[in-house]
Amino acid sequence: MTGHEVDLGAALAHLRVLPLGTDGVLIETDGLDESLALFGALLAQPVAGILDVVPAARSVAVRFLPTLLPIASLMSVLRSLPTSRDAATEGRLVEIPVVYDGEDLAEVARLSGLSVDEVVDRHAGATYTVAFTGFAPGFAYLTGGDPSLAVPRRATPRTSVPAGAVAMAGEFTGVYPRESPGGWQLLGRTDVALWDLAERVPALLQPGMRVRFVDVTQRPPAVEEAASPESGSPSPVESGSALPPAEPMSDAPAPAVPAPVDRPRPDRALVVTAPGPFSILEDLGRPGRSGLGVSRSGAMDHRALREANRLVGAATGSAALELAYGGLEATARGDLVLAVAGAPVPLTVHGAGGVRHAVPGAAFALDDGEVLVVGAPPRGVYSYLAVRGGWEAESVLDSASGDVLARIGPGRLAAGDELGVGRAWSESVAAAAHDAQRSVSAPDEVTLLDVVLGPRDDWFTAEALERLTGQRFTVTAQSNRIGLRLAGEHPLERAVEHELPSEATVSGALQVPPDGQPVLFMADHPVTGGYPVVACVVGDQLDRAAQVPVGASVRFRVVPGPDLGAGRRGGRRDARVDERAADERGVEQ
Repeated sequence: MTGHEVDLGAALAHLRVLPLGTDGVLIETDGLDESLALFGALLAQPVAGILDVVPAARSVAVRFLPTLLPIASLMSVLRSLPTSRDAATEGRLVEIPVVYDGEDLAEVARLSGLSVDEVVDRHAGATYTVAFTGFAPGFAYLTGGDPSLAVPRRATPRTSVPAGAVAMAGEFTGVYPRESPGGWQLLGRTDVALWDLAERVPALLQPGMRVRFVDVTQRPPAVEEAASPESGSPSPVESGSALPPAEPMSDAPAPAVPAPVDRPRPDRALVVTAPGPFSILEDLGRPGRSGLGVSRSGAMDHRALREANRLVGAATGSAALELAYGGLEATARGDLVLAVAGAPVPLTVHGAGGVRHAVPGAAFALDDGEVLVVGAPPRGVYSYLAVRGGWEAESVLDSASGDVLARIGPGRLAAGDELGVGRAWSESVAAAAHDAQRSVSAPDEVTLLDVVLGPRDDWFTAEALERLTGQRFTVTAQSNRIGLRLAGEHPLERAVEHELPSEATVSGALQVPPDGQPVLFMADHPVTGGYPVVACVVGDQLDRAAQVPVGASVRFRVVPGPDLGAGRRGGRRDARVDERAADERGVEQ
Protein backbone atom coordinates (compact mmCIF):
# COMPACT_ATOMS: atom_id res chain seq x y z
CA MET A 1 0.00 0.00 0.00
CA THR A 2 1.24 3.48 -0.76
CA GLY A 3 0.35 5.01 2.58
CA HIS A 4 0.81 8.68 3.31
CA GLU A 5 3.29 9.78 5.95
CA VAL A 6 2.05 10.47 9.47
CA ASP A 7 3.85 12.84 11.85
CA LEU A 8 4.06 10.23 14.58
CA GLY A 9 6.34 12.41 16.69
CA ALA A 10 3.71 15.15 16.93
CA ALA A 11 1.03 12.57 17.67
CA LEU A 12 3.09 10.97 20.44
CA ALA A 13 3.86 14.36 21.99
CA HIS A 14 0.24 14.91 23.03
CA LEU A 15 -1.25 11.43 23.08
CA ARG A 16 -3.37 10.35 26.03
CA VAL A 17 -2.43 7.06 27.66
CA LEU A 18 -5.14 5.41 29.75
CA PRO A 19 -4.89 2.41 32.09
CA LEU A 20 -6.26 -0.90 30.87
CA GLY A 21 -5.94 -2.86 34.10
CA THR A 22 -2.52 -3.49 35.66
CA ASP A 23 -0.91 -4.97 32.54
CA GLY A 24 -2.27 -2.87 29.70
CA VAL A 25 -2.66 0.65 28.38
CA LEU A 26 -5.02 2.23 25.87
CA ILE A 27 -3.35 4.89 23.75
CA GLU A 28 -5.76 7.42 22.27
CA THR A 29 -4.98 8.76 18.80
CA ASP A 30 -6.44 11.46 16.59
CA GLY A 31 -7.75 8.95 14.07
CA LEU A 32 -7.21 5.81 12.04
CA ASP A 33 -4.03 7.00 10.30
CA GLU A 34 -2.31 7.63 13.63
CA SER A 35 -3.56 4.31 15.04
CA LEU A 36 -2.21 2.33 12.10
CA ALA A 37 1.07 4.25 12.13
CA LEU A 38 1.54 3.58 15.86
CA PHE A 39 0.53 -0.06 15.39
CA GLY A 40 3.03 -0.48 12.57
CA ALA A 41 5.81 1.26 14.50
CA LEU A 42 5.35 -1.04 17.50
CA LEU A 43 5.34 -4.15 15.31
CA ALA A 44 8.45 -2.97 13.45
CA GLN A 45 10.35 -2.53 16.70
CA PRO A 46 9.70 -5.71 18.72
CA VAL A 47 10.13 -5.21 22.46
CA ALA A 48 10.51 -8.01 24.98
CA GLY A 49 7.54 -7.91 27.34
CA ILE A 50 4.91 -6.61 24.89
CA LEU A 51 2.31 -9.36 24.61
CA ASP A 52 -0.25 -7.92 22.21
CA VAL A 53 -0.96 -4.76 20.21
CA VAL A 54 -4.54 -4.12 19.06
CA PRO A 55 -5.31 -1.13 16.80
CA ALA A 56 -8.74 0.46 16.55
CA ALA A 57 -10.24 3.49 14.83
CA ARG A 58 -8.99 6.00 17.40
CA SER A 59 -6.86 3.99 19.80
CA VAL A 60 -4.18 1.34 20.18
CA ALA A 61 -4.20 -1.11 23.08
CA VAL A 62 -0.93 -2.55 24.34
CA ARG A 63 -0.80 -5.54 26.70
CA PHE A 64 2.53 -6.07 28.43
CA LEU A 65 4.25 -8.16 31.08
CA PRO A 66 5.05 -5.78 33.98
CA THR A 67 7.69 -8.08 35.47
CA LEU A 68 9.64 -7.96 32.22
CA LEU A 69 8.65 -4.51 30.96
CA PRO A 70 7.78 -2.03 33.75
CA ILE A 71 5.37 0.71 32.82
CA ALA A 72 8.15 3.33 32.90
CA SER A 73 10.07 1.30 30.32
CA LEU A 74 6.99 0.96 28.13
CA MET A 75 6.50 4.73 28.19
CA SER A 76 10.14 5.13 27.19
CA VAL A 77 9.54 2.77 24.26
CA LEU A 78 6.64 4.93 23.10
CA ARG A 79 8.73 8.11 23.34
CA SER A 80 11.55 6.50 21.32
CA LEU A 81 9.42 5.50 18.32
CA PRO A 82 10.28 7.04 14.91
CA THR A 83 8.96 10.55 14.42
CA SER A 84 7.30 9.72 11.09
CA ARG A 85 5.80 6.65 9.52
CA ASP A 86 3.38 5.63 6.79
CA ALA A 87 -0.19 5.37 8.00
CA ALA A 88 -0.17 1.77 6.78
CA THR A 89 2.77 -0.44 5.90
CA GLU A 90 1.15 -3.69 4.73
CA GLY A 91 -1.58 -2.54 2.43
CA ARG A 92 -2.15 -5.56 0.18
CA LEU A 93 -5.27 -4.98 -1.90
CA VAL A 94 -8.01 -7.62 -1.58
CA GLU A 95 -10.96 -7.58 -3.99
CA ILE A 96 -14.23 -9.11 -2.77
CA PRO A 97 -17.06 -9.83 -5.24
CA VAL A 98 -20.46 -8.83 -3.87
CA VAL A 99 -24.02 -9.52 -4.94
CA TYR A 100 -25.82 -6.38 -3.78
CA ASP A 101 -29.22 -7.77 -2.83
CA GLY A 102 -29.22 -7.09 0.92
CA GLU A 103 -32.44 -6.72 2.86
CA ASP A 104 -31.50 -3.22 4.05
CA LEU A 105 -30.54 -1.64 0.73
CA ALA A 106 -33.76 0.34 0.51
CA GLU A 107 -33.45 1.48 4.11
CA VAL A 108 -29.86 2.63 3.58
CA ALA A 109 -31.01 4.52 0.47
CA ARG A 110 -33.76 6.20 2.50
CA LEU A 111 -31.41 7.16 5.35
CA SER A 112 -28.76 8.53 2.99
CA GLY A 113 -31.16 10.29 0.61
CA LEU A 114 -29.80 8.31 -2.35
CA SER A 115 -31.24 5.82 -4.78
CA VAL A 116 -30.45 2.12 -4.37
CA ASP A 117 -28.21 2.23 -7.46
CA GLU A 118 -26.33 5.20 -6.02
CA VAL A 119 -25.81 3.34 -2.73
CA VAL A 120 -24.33 0.36 -4.57
CA ASP A 121 -22.15 2.52 -6.83
CA ARG A 122 -20.73 4.51 -3.92
CA HIS A 123 -20.16 1.46 -1.74
CA ALA A 124 -18.42 -0.45 -4.52
CA GLY A 125 -16.56 2.63 -5.73
CA ALA A 126 -14.56 3.18 -2.53
CA THR A 127 -11.27 1.66 -1.41
CA TYR A 128 -11.40 0.64 2.24
CA THR A 129 -8.71 0.12 4.87
CA VAL A 130 -8.83 -2.61 7.51
CA ALA A 131 -8.80 -0.55 10.69
CA PHE A 132 -8.95 -3.39 13.21
CA THR A 133 -10.50 -6.80 13.84
CA GLY A 134 -12.88 -8.09 16.48
CA PHE A 135 -16.33 -9.51 17.28
CA ALA A 136 -15.55 -12.87 15.63
CA PRO A 137 -12.48 -14.50 14.04
CA GLY A 138 -11.92 -12.89 10.66
CA PHE A 139 -14.35 -9.99 11.21
CA ALA A 140 -12.61 -6.82 10.02
CA TYR A 141 -13.77 -3.25 10.54
CA LEU A 142 -13.28 -1.44 7.22
CA THR A 143 -13.10 2.33 7.04
CA GLY A 144 -12.68 4.83 4.20
CA GLY A 145 -16.08 4.51 2.58
CA ASP A 146 -18.21 7.30 1.13
CA PRO A 147 -19.27 9.60 4.04
CA SER A 148 -22.78 9.87 2.61
CA LEU A 149 -23.32 6.17 3.45
CA ALA A 150 -22.68 6.58 7.18
CA VAL A 151 -25.96 5.22 8.56
CA PRO A 152 -26.87 4.02 12.07
CA ARG A 153 -27.27 0.40 13.15
CA ARG A 154 -30.72 -1.17 12.95
CA ALA A 155 -33.06 -0.26 15.79
CA THR A 156 -33.65 -3.97 16.43
CA PRO A 157 -30.82 -6.39 15.65
CA ARG A 158 -31.46 -9.58 13.73
CA THR A 159 -31.21 -12.86 15.59
CA SER A 160 -29.30 -14.35 12.65
CA VAL A 161 -27.16 -12.85 9.90
CA PRO A 162 -25.80 -15.33 7.33
CA ALA A 163 -22.11 -15.92 6.75
CA GLY A 164 -20.77 -13.74 3.95
CA ALA A 165 -23.22 -10.90 4.55
CA VAL A 166 -21.73 -7.52 3.58
CA ALA A 167 -22.98 -4.86 5.96
CA MET A 168 -22.34 -1.40 7.27
CA ALA A 169 -22.95 0.70 10.38
CA GLY A 170 -21.76 4.21 11.04
CA GLU A 171 -18.37 4.77 9.40
CA PHE A 172 -17.59 1.05 9.12
CA THR A 173 -18.21 -1.68 6.58
CA GLY A 174 -17.70 -5.36 7.37
CA VAL A 175 -18.30 -8.91 6.17
CA TYR A 176 -19.72 -11.50 8.58
CA PRO A 177 -17.33 -14.48 8.56
CA ARG A 178 -19.95 -16.84 9.99
CA GLU A 179 -23.63 -16.87 10.88
CA SER A 180 -24.29 -14.77 13.98
CA PRO A 181 -26.71 -12.21 15.41
CA GLY A 182 -26.15 -8.68 14.21
CA GLY A 183 -27.52 -5.19 13.94
CA TRP A 184 -25.63 -3.78 10.95
CA GLN A 185 -27.41 -2.78 7.74
CA LEU A 186 -27.19 -5.59 5.16
CA LEU A 187 -26.13 -4.51 1.66
CA GLY A 188 -25.26 -7.79 -0.03
CA ARG A 189 -23.40 -11.10 0.17
CA THR A 190 -20.13 -12.71 -0.90
CA ASP A 191 -18.81 -16.26 -1.18
CA VAL A 192 -15.26 -15.28 -0.21
CA ALA A 193 -14.05 -17.07 2.94
CA LEU A 194 -12.96 -14.53 5.54
CA TRP A 195 -11.75 -17.19 8.00
CA ASP A 196 -10.11 -20.49 7.03
CA LEU A 197 -8.14 -22.53 9.54
CA ALA A 198 -6.59 -24.51 6.68
CA GLU A 199 -4.60 -21.41 5.72
CA ARG A 200 -1.30 -20.47 7.37
CA VAL A 201 -2.90 -17.13 8.35
CA PRO A 202 -6.59 -17.99 8.89
CA ALA A 203 -7.90 -14.41 8.67
CA LEU A 204 -8.08 -13.05 5.12
CA LEU A 205 -8.07 -9.42 6.24
CA GLN A 206 -5.41 -7.89 8.51
CA PRO A 207 -5.07 -4.34 9.89
CA GLY A 208 -3.64 -2.00 7.26
CA MET A 209 -4.79 -4.00 4.23
CA ARG A 210 -6.95 -2.40 1.57
CA VAL A 211 -10.27 -3.80 0.39
CA ARG A 212 -12.34 -3.13 -2.69
CA PHE A 213 -15.83 -4.54 -3.26
CA VAL A 214 -16.63 -5.60 -6.83
CA ASP A 215 -20.28 -5.42 -7.85
CA VAL A 216 -21.28 -8.72 -9.50
CA THR A 217 -25.02 -8.17 -9.12
CA GLN A 218 -27.60 -8.76 -11.79
CA ARG A 219 -30.20 -6.55 -10.12
CA PRO A 220 -33.94 -6.74 -10.82
CA PRO A 221 -35.67 -3.56 -12.01
CA ALA A 222 -36.81 -2.65 -8.50
CA VAL A 223 -35.78 -3.40 -4.96
CA GLU A 224 -38.46 -4.03 -2.36
CA GLU A 225 -38.86 -1.77 0.61
CA ALA A 226 -36.80 -2.64 3.67
CA ALA A 227 -38.16 -5.53 5.67
CA SER A 228 -39.47 -4.75 9.12
CA PRO A 229 -36.87 -5.27 11.82
CA GLU A 230 -36.75 -8.68 13.39
CA SER A 231 -36.71 -9.10 17.14
CA GLY A 232 -33.76 -10.60 18.93
CA SER A 233 -30.84 -10.05 21.24
CA PRO A 234 -28.05 -7.71 20.22
CA SER A 235 -24.63 -8.93 19.19
CA PRO A 236 -21.46 -7.90 21.04
CA VAL A 237 -20.26 -5.40 18.48
CA GLU A 238 -22.91 -4.89 15.80
CA SER A 239 -25.43 -3.50 18.26
CA GLY A 240 -22.89 -2.50 20.88
CA SER A 241 -23.99 -5.18 23.36
CA ALA A 242 -21.62 -5.79 26.24
CA LEU A 243 -22.09 -9.55 26.14
CA PRO A 244 -22.74 -11.69 23.06
CA PRO A 245 -25.97 -13.68 23.06
CA ALA A 246 -24.07 -16.96 23.00
CA GLU A 247 -25.55 -19.32 25.57
CA PRO A 248 -22.74 -21.80 26.19
CA MET A 249 -24.69 -23.48 29.00
CA SER A 250 -27.71 -24.19 26.80
CA ASP A 251 -28.54 -27.66 25.51
CA ALA A 252 -27.17 -27.06 22.02
CA PRO A 253 -23.49 -27.96 21.70
CA ALA A 254 -21.20 -25.18 20.51
CA PRO A 255 -19.77 -26.01 17.09
CA ALA A 256 -16.10 -26.97 17.00
CA VAL A 257 -13.71 -25.93 14.27
CA PRO A 258 -12.11 -27.77 12.65
CA ALA A 259 -14.34 -30.82 12.55
CA PRO A 260 -12.90 -33.83 14.36
CA VAL A 261 -10.98 -36.30 12.22
CA ASP A 262 -11.18 -40.07 12.37
CA ARG A 263 -8.43 -41.65 14.42
CA PRO A 264 -7.75 -45.02 16.03
CA ARG A 265 -9.75 -45.71 19.15
CA PRO A 266 -7.51 -44.93 22.16
CA ASP A 267 -6.62 -47.79 24.50
CA ARG A 268 -7.33 -45.60 27.49
CA ALA A 269 -10.22 -43.16 27.63
CA LEU A 270 -12.99 -41.68 29.71
CA VAL A 271 -16.35 -42.49 28.09
CA VAL A 272 -18.95 -39.85 28.89
CA THR A 273 -22.45 -40.86 29.99
CA ALA A 274 -23.56 -37.42 31.25
CA PRO A 275 -21.47 -34.31 30.53
CA GLY A 276 -22.89 -32.03 33.22
CA PRO A 277 -24.20 -28.48 32.68
CA PHE A 278 -21.15 -27.40 30.69
CA SER A 279 -17.89 -29.28 30.27
CA ILE A 280 -15.13 -28.42 27.82
CA LEU A 281 -11.40 -28.99 27.37
CA GLU A 282 -9.25 -25.96 28.19
CA ASP A 283 -5.56 -25.19 28.55
CA LEU A 284 -3.92 -21.81 29.15
CA GLY A 285 -5.28 -20.41 25.89
CA ARG A 286 -3.90 -18.77 22.76
CA PRO A 287 -2.45 -15.33 23.66
CA GLY A 288 -1.29 -12.86 21.02
CA ARG A 289 -4.04 -13.66 18.47
CA SER A 290 -6.05 -10.44 18.79
CA GLY A 291 -4.97 -9.40 15.30
CA LEU A 292 -7.02 -12.34 14.00
CA GLY A 293 -10.05 -11.34 16.08
CA VAL A 294 -9.40 -14.18 18.55
CA SER A 295 -9.17 -13.65 22.30
CA ARG A 296 -6.89 -15.70 24.54
CA SER A 297 -9.67 -18.00 25.81
CA GLY A 298 -8.34 -20.85 27.98
CA ALA A 299 -9.24 -21.93 31.49
CA MET A 300 -11.44 -19.65 33.57
CA ASP A 301 -9.30 -20.43 36.64
CA HIS A 302 -5.64 -20.76 35.59
CA ARG A 303 -4.45 -21.57 39.07
CA ALA A 304 -6.83 -24.49 39.46
CA LEU A 305 -5.91 -25.90 36.03
CA ARG A 306 -2.22 -25.78 36.86
CA GLU A 307 -2.83 -27.47 40.22
CA ALA A 308 -4.90 -30.31 38.70
CA ASN A 309 -2.12 -31.05 36.22
CA ARG A 310 0.56 -30.88 38.90
CA LEU A 311 -1.33 -33.44 41.00
CA VAL A 312 -1.10 -36.08 38.23
CA GLY A 313 2.44 -35.14 37.21
CA ALA A 314 1.47 -33.48 33.92
CA ALA A 315 2.88 -30.24 32.50
CA THR A 316 1.02 -27.47 34.31
CA GLY A 317 -0.27 -25.88 31.10
CA SER A 318 -1.72 -29.11 29.69
CA ALA A 319 -5.37 -29.29 28.71
CA ALA A 320 -7.77 -30.36 31.45
CA LEU A 321 -11.50 -30.91 31.44
CA GLU A 322 -13.21 -27.79 32.77
CA LEU A 323 -16.46 -28.63 34.57
CA ALA A 324 -18.96 -25.86 35.29
CA TYR A 325 -21.05 -26.87 38.32
CA GLY A 326 -19.89 -30.50 38.16
CA GLY A 327 -22.42 -33.06 36.93
CA LEU A 328 -20.04 -35.33 34.97
CA GLU A 329 -20.59 -39.10 34.81
CA ALA A 330 -18.10 -41.19 32.85
CA THR A 331 -16.66 -44.72 32.63
CA ALA A 332 -12.97 -45.59 32.48
CA ARG A 333 -11.59 -47.65 29.62
CA GLY A 334 -8.26 -48.83 30.88
CA ASP A 335 -6.65 -47.82 34.16
CA LEU A 336 -6.45 -44.06 34.74
CA VAL A 337 -4.91 -41.72 37.29
CA LEU A 338 -7.00 -38.55 37.74
CA ALA A 339 -7.11 -35.46 39.93
CA VAL A 340 -9.56 -32.58 40.44
CA ALA A 341 -8.77 -29.03 41.56
CA GLY A 342 -10.80 -25.83 41.75
CA ALA A 343 -14.38 -25.81 43.02
CA PRO A 344 -14.61 -28.66 45.60
CA VAL A 345 -16.95 -31.16 43.95
CA PRO A 346 -18.02 -34.49 45.51
CA LEU A 347 -16.25 -37.40 43.74
CA THR A 348 -17.76 -40.89 43.83
CA VAL A 349 -16.30 -44.00 42.17
CA HIS A 350 -18.63 -46.94 41.41
CA GLY A 351 -16.98 -50.28 40.68
CA ALA A 352 -17.24 -54.03 41.13
CA GLY A 353 -15.96 -53.69 44.68
CA GLY A 354 -18.63 -51.18 45.68
CA VAL A 355 -18.60 -47.43 46.08
CA ARG A 356 -15.70 -45.33 47.28
CA HIS A 357 -15.01 -41.63 47.50
CA ALA A 358 -12.15 -39.51 46.18
CA VAL A 359 -11.34 -35.98 47.24
CA PRO A 360 -10.36 -32.87 45.27
CA GLY A 361 -6.74 -31.93 45.68
CA ALA A 362 -5.40 -35.50 45.58
CA ALA A 363 -4.67 -37.95 42.77
CA PHE A 364 -6.88 -41.05 42.63
CA ALA A 365 -7.08 -44.20 40.52
CA LEU A 366 -9.95 -45.19 38.26
CA ASP A 367 -9.75 -48.83 37.21
CA ASP A 368 -11.02 -50.21 33.92
CA GLY A 369 -14.83 -50.23 33.91
CA GLU A 370 -15.25 -48.06 36.99
CA VAL A 371 -17.63 -45.11 36.83
CA LEU A 372 -16.73 -41.64 38.07
CA VAL A 373 -19.61 -39.44 39.25
CA VAL A 374 -18.90 -35.77 39.89
CA GLY A 375 -21.46 -33.92 42.00
CA ALA A 376 -22.29 -30.21 42.17
CA PRO A 377 -19.92 -28.01 44.18
CA PRO A 378 -21.27 -26.40 47.37
CA ARG A 379 -19.16 -23.35 46.52
CA GLY A 380 -17.40 -22.04 43.44
CA VAL A 381 -18.15 -22.83 39.79
CA TYR A 382 -15.25 -24.38 37.86
CA SER A 383 -13.45 -27.65 38.62
CA TYR A 384 -10.63 -29.12 36.52
CA LEU A 385 -10.19 -32.83 35.83
CA ALA A 386 -6.66 -33.76 34.75
CA VAL A 387 -5.31 -37.19 33.79
CA ARG A 388 -1.84 -38.70 33.96
CA GLY A 389 -0.59 -38.77 30.35
CA GLY A 390 -2.78 -35.86 29.27
CA TRP A 391 -6.06 -35.68 27.38
CA GLU A 392 -5.84 -36.11 23.63
CA ALA A 393 -7.08 -32.96 21.88
CA GLU A 394 -6.69 -31.22 18.53
CA SER A 395 -4.60 -28.06 18.71
CA VAL A 396 -6.08 -25.03 16.93
CA LEU A 397 -3.84 -21.96 16.69
CA ASP A 398 -1.42 -23.64 19.10
CA SER A 399 -4.00 -24.33 21.80
CA ALA A 400 -6.43 -27.10 22.74
CA SER A 401 -8.84 -24.62 24.33
CA GLY A 402 -12.47 -24.48 23.28
CA ASP A 403 -13.61 -20.89 22.63
CA VAL A 404 -17.41 -20.64 22.77
CA LEU A 405 -17.53 -17.15 21.21
CA ALA A 406 -15.01 -17.68 18.41
CA ARG A 407 -16.21 -21.29 17.93
CA ILE A 408 -12.73 -22.70 17.53
CA GLY A 409 -11.07 -25.57 19.34
CA PRO A 410 -12.90 -28.45 21.05
CA GLY A 411 -16.65 -28.16 21.44
CA ARG A 412 -18.53 -28.72 24.69
CA LEU A 413 -18.68 -32.29 25.90
CA ALA A 414 -21.71 -34.42 25.00
CA ALA A 415 -23.02 -37.80 26.09
CA GLY A 416 -21.22 -40.57 24.19
CA ASP A 417 -17.99 -38.60 23.74
CA GLU A 418 -14.73 -40.37 24.48
CA LEU A 419 -11.86 -38.43 26.02
CA GLY A 420 -8.73 -40.26 24.89
CA VAL A 421 -5.74 -40.38 27.22
CA GLY A 422 -2.34 -39.63 25.72
CA ARG A 423 1.14 -40.77 26.62
CA ALA A 424 2.73 -37.46 27.47
CA TRP A 425 5.78 -37.62 29.71
CA SER A 426 4.78 -37.34 33.36
CA GLU A 427 6.41 -36.80 36.70
CA SER A 428 5.26 -38.63 39.81
CA VAL A 429 1.84 -37.76 41.21
CA ALA A 430 1.95 -35.01 43.81
CA ALA A 431 0.27 -33.95 46.99
CA ALA A 432 -1.72 -30.73 47.02
CA ALA A 433 0.32 -27.60 47.64
CA HIS A 434 -0.24 -25.87 50.96
CA ASP A 435 -2.47 -23.18 49.44
CA ALA A 436 -3.86 -25.14 46.50
CA GLN A 437 -7.37 -25.68 47.85
CA ARG A 438 -8.04 -22.02 48.55
CA SER A 439 -11.46 -20.75 49.45
CA VAL A 440 -13.87 -20.19 46.59
CA SER A 441 -17.12 -18.29 46.84
CA ALA A 442 -20.36 -19.75 48.16
CA PRO A 443 -23.76 -18.49 46.97
CA ASP A 444 -24.34 -16.58 50.23
CA GLU A 445 -20.98 -14.81 50.26
CA VAL A 446 -19.77 -11.51 48.84
CA THR A 447 -16.48 -11.59 46.93
CA LEU A 448 -14.33 -8.47 47.01
CA LEU A 449 -12.46 -7.74 43.77
CA ASP A 450 -9.87 -5.02 43.24
CA VAL A 451 -10.20 -2.90 40.10
CA VAL A 452 -8.21 -0.21 38.36
CA LEU A 453 -10.35 2.63 37.04
CA GLY A 454 -10.33 3.22 33.31
CA PRO A 455 -9.91 3.49 30.50
CA ARG A 456 -13.33 5.17 30.26
CA ASP A 457 -14.19 6.03 33.88
CA ASP A 458 -14.47 9.69 32.84
CA TRP A 459 -17.48 8.71 30.73
CA PHE A 460 -19.39 8.13 33.97
CA THR A 461 -20.79 10.46 36.59
CA ALA A 462 -19.11 10.88 39.97
CA GLU A 463 -22.16 9.22 41.52
CA ALA A 464 -21.73 6.21 39.22
CA LEU A 465 -18.15 5.76 40.43
CA GLU A 466 -19.37 5.89 44.02
CA ARG A 467 -21.97 3.24 43.18
CA LEU A 468 -19.34 1.06 41.54
CA THR A 469 -17.65 0.57 44.91
CA GLY A 470 -20.53 1.31 47.26
CA GLN A 471 -22.99 -1.45 46.31
CA ARG A 472 -23.05 -5.16 45.70
CA PHE A 473 -23.59 -6.66 42.26
CA THR A 474 -25.27 -10.05 41.85
CA VAL A 475 -24.00 -12.57 39.28
CA THR A 476 -26.99 -13.38 37.08
CA ALA A 477 -27.95 -16.62 35.31
CA GLN A 478 -26.97 -15.13 31.92
CA SER A 479 -23.29 -15.41 32.88
CA ASN A 480 -20.95 -17.76 31.04
CA ARG A 481 -17.36 -18.13 29.82
CA ILE A 482 -17.72 -14.94 27.77
CA GLY A 483 -18.60 -12.75 30.73
CA LEU A 484 -20.39 -12.37 34.05
CA ARG A 485 -23.56 -10.32 33.76
CA LEU A 486 -23.93 -8.32 36.95
CA ALA A 487 -27.01 -6.68 38.45
CA GLY A 488 -26.82 -3.87 40.99
CA GLU A 489 -29.61 -2.00 42.73
CA HIS A 490 -28.47 1.29 41.20
CA PRO A 491 -27.33 1.39 37.55
CA LEU A 492 -24.12 3.18 36.63
CA GLU A 493 -25.06 6.39 34.83
CA ARG A 494 -22.97 7.88 32.05
CA ALA A 495 -21.83 11.49 31.83
CA VAL A 496 -20.98 11.10 28.13
CA GLU A 497 -23.87 9.92 26.00
CA HIS A 498 -22.44 9.79 22.48
CA GLU A 499 -21.35 6.50 20.92
CA LEU A 500 -17.88 5.16 21.67
CA PRO A 501 -15.85 4.00 18.65
CA SER A 502 -15.16 0.30 19.15
CA GLU A 503 -11.86 -0.36 20.89
CA ALA A 504 -9.93 -3.24 22.40
CA THR A 505 -11.26 -5.11 25.43
CA VAL A 506 -9.47 -7.44 27.82
CA SER A 507 -10.29 -10.17 30.30
CA GLY A 508 -11.38 -8.42 33.48
CA ALA A 509 -12.88 -5.40 31.71
CA LEU A 510 -16.09 -4.05 33.27
CA GLN A 511 -18.04 -2.90 30.23
CA VAL A 512 -21.22 -0.94 30.87
CA PRO A 513 -24.09 -1.08 28.32
CA PRO A 514 -26.88 1.53 28.24
CA ASP A 515 -28.86 -0.17 31.02
CA GLY A 516 -26.04 0.69 33.44
CA GLN A 517 -25.49 -2.89 34.61
CA PRO A 518 -21.84 -3.89 34.11
CA VAL A 519 -20.57 -7.03 32.42
CA LEU A 520 -17.27 -8.50 33.57
CA PHE A 521 -15.50 -9.93 30.51
CA MET A 522 -13.93 -13.35 31.07
CA ALA A 523 -11.88 -15.88 29.08
CA ASP A 524 -13.86 -15.94 25.81
CA HIS A 525 -14.61 -12.20 25.61
CA PRO A 526 -14.79 -10.38 22.25
CA VAL A 527 -11.57 -8.69 21.15
CA THR A 528 -13.28 -5.32 20.68
CA GLY A 529 -16.36 -3.67 22.13
CA GLY A 530 -18.43 -0.56 21.60
CA TYR A 531 -19.47 0.26 25.18
CA PRO A 532 -17.25 2.12 27.65
CA VAL A 533 -15.15 0.15 30.15
CA VAL A 534 -15.36 1.82 33.56
CA ALA A 535 -12.66 -0.32 35.21
CA CYS A 536 -10.68 -3.55 34.93
CA VAL A 537 -10.34 -6.27 37.56
CA VAL A 538 -6.75 -6.75 38.69
CA GLY A 539 -5.34 -9.63 36.64
CA ASP A 540 -4.39 -11.99 39.47
CA GLN A 541 -7.97 -11.85 40.79
CA LEU A 542 -9.64 -13.13 37.62
CA ASP A 543 -9.35 -16.72 38.90
CA ARG A 544 -11.28 -15.64 41.99
CA ALA A 545 -13.90 -13.86 39.88
CA ALA A 546 -14.40 -16.98 37.76
CA GLN A 547 -15.36 -18.97 40.85
CA VAL A 548 -18.25 -16.69 41.88
CA PRO A 549 -21.44 -18.74 41.31
CA VAL A 550 -24.74 -17.51 39.92
CA GLY A 551 -26.70 -15.80 42.68
CA ALA A 552 -23.62 -14.76 44.65
CA SER A 553 -22.48 -11.14 44.87
CA VAL A 554 -19.32 -9.18 44.22
CA ARG A 555 -18.07 -5.83 45.44
CA PHE A 556 -15.40 -3.73 43.82
CA ARG A 557 -12.61 -1.75 45.42
CA VAL A 558 -10.52 0.72 43.44
CA VAL A 559 -6.74 0.36 43.74
CA PRO A 560 -4.02 2.43 42.07
CA GLY A 561 -3.16 1.48 38.51
CA PRO A 562 0.12 1.95 36.65
CA ASP A 563 1.67 5.40 36.99
CA LEU A 564 1.08 6.94 33.58
CA GLY A 565 1.82 10.51 34.55
CA ALA A 566 -0.35 13.62 34.57
CA GLY A 567 -3.46 13.84 32.41
CA ARG A 568 -3.93 10.11 32.08
CA ARG A 569 -7.68 10.53 32.48
CA GLY A 570 -8.31 14.22 32.66
CA GLY A 571 -7.02 14.67 36.20
CA ARG A 572 -9.37 12.22 37.94
CA ARG A 573 -7.59 10.35 40.75
CA ASP A 574 -8.05 6.78 41.92
CA ALA A 575 -7.65 7.82 45.56
CA ARG A 576 -10.92 9.77 45.43
CA VAL A 577 -12.87 6.53 45.49
CA ASP A 578 -10.22 4.30 47.05
CA GLU A 579 -10.57 6.05 50.42
CA ARG A 580 -14.07 4.60 50.78
CA ALA A 581 -12.99 0.98 50.34
CA ALA A 582 -12.62 -1.44 53.23
CA ASP A 583 -9.14 -2.59 54.19
CA GLU A 584 -10.04 -6.25 53.87
CA ARG A 585 -9.34 -8.30 50.76
CA GLY A 586 -10.83 -11.48 49.37
CA VAL A 587 -14.13 -12.98 50.47
CA GLU A 588 -16.37 -11.20 52.94
CA GLN A 589 -18.53 -13.40 55.15
